[in-house]
Amino acid sequence: MLGVAHADMIRLPGGDTRIGDDQGHPDERPAFSVHVPSFELDRGPVSVSAFADYVMQNDVQTDAQRLGSAAVMRFGSGRWTLLEGAYWRQPLGPQGPEAKSDHPVTQVSWHDAQAYCAAQGKRLPSEIEFEYAARLAGHGDKHAFGRRLVEQGEYKANVWTGVFPAINTAEDGYKATSPVGAYGQDALGFEDLAGNVWEWTADWYQPYPPASGGAQTEKVQRGGSFLCDPHVCYGFRVSARAHATPDSALMHVGFRCARDVKE
Repeated sequence: MLGVAHADMIRLPGGDTRIGDDQGHPDERPAFSVHVPSFELDRGPVSVSAFADYVMQNDVQTDAQRLGSAAVMRFGSGRWTLLEGAYWRQPLGPQGPEAKSDHPVTQVSWHDAQAYCAAQGKRLPSEIEFEYAARLAGHGDKHAFGRRLVEQGEYKANVWTGVFPAINTAEDGYKATSPVGAYGQDALGFEDLAGNVWEWTADWYQPYPPASGGAQTEKVQRGGSFLCDPHVCYGFRVSARAHATPDSALMHVGFRCARDVKE
């Protein structure tokens, strides 16, 4: 049975699942079946407030702070730049607004995310675990929130609205990140498994089916973000994948943690 394992985590039972989509993007093919052991997953992505507490308690300096810059996309042009001074507190750079405490933390690298989870006695989820959770939440549909992005005029996830990248109408309520859980909970009680921010996973980005010995240069991200247009990347589908080098910090990427459980 599903169950709350901790105040901020949900326990998922082990089971068999289909990973990937033979009708999806090339890196989602071929689909394959796998058994997933039981595990626990954070209800929502790690917030700015939670990350701030961790930084203060552990005197942490993130990769973006050490490198002096982080990746920011210019609205309107879609052009990505390494912006000097951008980091988790100022995700859009020194001239942009300060990150809001209840929003998901961004501009954190895979290394930063892994270190945070380890400090909590947790770990990053595998990409298979992330897709398994999303598929269970969506009852087998292509979205964790179910079949339709908009129901009775209400959006069920924070995604791009308008014409990417030129026009962002914010029809869903937000041009950038939204507060964690602003769109409610899915059928399992998770928040933002689709949209808001892409989330780091433990795995190296490799072709399907997974095999050892492939290139190990980038880490997989799952879940899609506020930059995902249904007509372009459509990254908030359960099978969609993104990837970046482990030291990358980006304005639309955050994370949540997982934990092993005994079967």
